[in-house]
Amino acid sequence: MVQYSTPITAAFEMQRQTIEQSQKALHQGVQFQQNLNAAFVDSLDAQQSAQQRTVELSQNLVHGSLDAIESTMPGVAGTVEEIRATVDEQYDYLLENHAEAFEAVAAEIEEGSDAYDEMTEDYVAALDEQVTLLVEAHEQLESQSVEIADEMGEGVQELQSQVEEVQEQVREVQEEAAQAIDA
Repeated sequence: MVQYSTPITAAFEMQRQTIEQSQKALHQGVQFQQNLNAAFVDSLDAQQSAQQRTVELSQNLVHGSLDAIESTMPGVAGTVEEIRATVDEQYDYLLENHAEAFEAVAAEIEEGSDAYDEMTEDYVAALDEQVTLLVEAHEQLESQSVEIADEMGEGVQELQSQVEEVQEQVREVQEEAAQAIDA
């Protein structure tokens, strides 16, 4: 018996594999973006620390300059100490504002990243549901298509069998007619 449904089954299987691979690629893309966001959020502490060290280095350079002025110019120690106190006060203010700004930015970025993660998880879950429904409908369509192909195949085989019977009858009639003419 000829299997008419084999190519149909193979085509449907290939389509399902394409759907599943696309779904997997989407999951990987979303996971990559979430990992990228998490890495960015994690890098904020390092960025803050590096910028704070830069500010502290700048403060130390100013202190070094004030030390140089104080050691080369006698009698300016009081003035240099006042300047040093003012510089330290300004740097402390700068570092405090810097820390607050980074905390605010980090909180906003983390909140945005969390919201993105939640939104993409909801989107992916909804998409997974839709893909599940699509695959189920696809499997039903395949089943119906295979059934129709099998029925058509059986019909073709039955028709072919009938044609062969008619051909056999025609051959028999031709042989009888040929025998009748010869007799």
